[in-house]
Amino acid sequence: MNQRTDAPPAGPEPVDNLERPDRPDRPDDPRHPGTPAAPDRLRSQLLDTTGPLLLAPDAVLLPEGPADGYGVVVDGGVFRAVGPLAELRRTHPGLAPVRLAGHLLMPGFVDAHHHLTQSFGSALAFGEPSEIFRRVWVPLENALDEESAYVAAKLAALEALRGGFTTVADAGTRAPVDVDVIASAARDAGLRCVLGLVCNDAPAEDPARTSAAPVAEATPGGSTVAERAEKHLARYAGDPLVHPSLAISIPEAATERTLRHTARLAAEAGAVVQIHVNEHLAGVERSLVRHGLRPLEHLHRIGALGPQLLAAHATLLTPRELTLLADTGTAVSYNPVASAWKGNAVAPAVALAERGIRFGLGTDGTRGDGFRLADAAEFAQRLAYGLATGDSSCGAGWTWLEQATRGGADALGLGARTGTIAAGRAADFLLVDTETPELALSWDLPWELVRRGNRDQISAVFVGGRLRLWQGAPVGWDGRALVRRAGELARTVRERAEVRRAHPTSTTARARALTAPGRSAER
Repeated sequence: MNQRTDAPPAGPEPVDNLERPDRPDRPDDPRHPGTPAAPDRLRSQLLDTTGPLLLAPDAVLLPEGPADGYGVVVDGGVFRAVGPLAELRRTHPGLAPVRLAGHLLMPGFVDAHHHLTQSFGSALAFGEPSEIFRRVWVPLENALDEESAYVAAKLAALEALRGGFTTVADAGTRAPVDVDVIASAARDAGLRCVLGLVCNDAPAEDPARTSAAPVAEATPGGSTVAERAEKHLARYAGDPLVHPSLAISIPEAATERTLRHTARLAAEAGAVVQIHVNEHLAGVERSLVRHGLRPLEHLHRIGALGPQLLAAHATLLTPRELTLLADTGTAVSYNPVASAWKGNAVAPAVALAERGIRFGLGTDGTRGDGFRLADAAEFAQRLAYGLATGDSSCGAGWTWLEQATRGGADALGLGARTGTIAAGRAADFLLVDTETPELALSWDLPWELVRRGNRDQISAVFVGGRLRLWQGAPVGWDGRALVRRAGELARTVRERAEVRRAHPTSTTARARALTAPGRSAER
């Protein structure tokens, strides 16, 4: 990163340096005076939330690009000021800058599509054909109890934080527990969460069904889906980390009445409705048989499209459906790793960007790694669309970084709260070590973050102005103990879940391949 050459004015000197034991300070640089401090000392200072902090990294990643010599003032969980360090030192003379040598301060990643309670079975989806939710996720989540649902969600939250995510959108759990269990797990981990409440009210999902059956108006507890949705939106209305959302598994899982009603409720509350839309060919064909329309077209006909809808996946889009998305302001979660691992197609994200369609990037619970997600987003577009058209840029790097942060926040209805380093926004950010072999020789930092960034370069993760992760470990709670407990519970849950896999494990597949007729055992 190119650094400014103007020295900051006199004032309190930087009191700390974010230094690793093997990285000496740069005392000959007049722009960054100060002496190195032990990592523990800096950690303690960053943990201090009793007053404002003036952070002085090498650069701050703004929407227009990296700004060398910038700093931020964090106070009360938000960015109070963002600008050139010299200016911040003049306007905040009582604050001693916390020097973050060799680091970039950037927005935290936003995961626009996740299933937090599916963490116990991530590898069960490997090698499986599409629509695995019927064979894997429904039985697995139904086997969770309160403790296992909490631990599964907190395990996913820990993985997300380690991967640089400061916000995730949970698309609703099928676990037979109060969704507050999931909210508590995210909150306890220190992760911002858009928490979906499943509002399915059509008969049990049946892929062979070709006509609508009677509506299931009430839940087992006696309250209607509409009442539960209203209570959920009110329950978390003032929560600093948990933001309520409504969710419907797929359009065919809810009646037209509920699809319309949830859209209206969410729009009035400033929330989103999360629905898996046009993800798999089988689902598109069922909709055509039942309604004569594709799923997205069906949602448009009944009035469910709009800025409040977050359409997950949307991999199978016609030109007309792209127009519907653009005209209605509907948002999309582009989930490239999910497409590669278990999908039928790759969403046309470059076309979404060109048409001005709102979208973010989602993991779908595949792996919680923000840098690898951004890389996969660009890589999938290049393979699926760029190679055939000679488009060697496919978003020019910055597109994927922006959609993984600011674009994702906007898609979740949180654009005014997070996703950007700007005054008034929540202080959800990462400190990324740029003095690594992958990033030290920097010529185009946004591209380099997309293609060469790794989660092991993330020194710290802040959510709501608080240090939540330090050098890969959670702050204030025992991550290793959680992982151990997750291992114990996952075995029990897997044993009682009626999971049906179409493919064997990799070791079994290897054994079968080596003993197949006509194949030599010697390699």
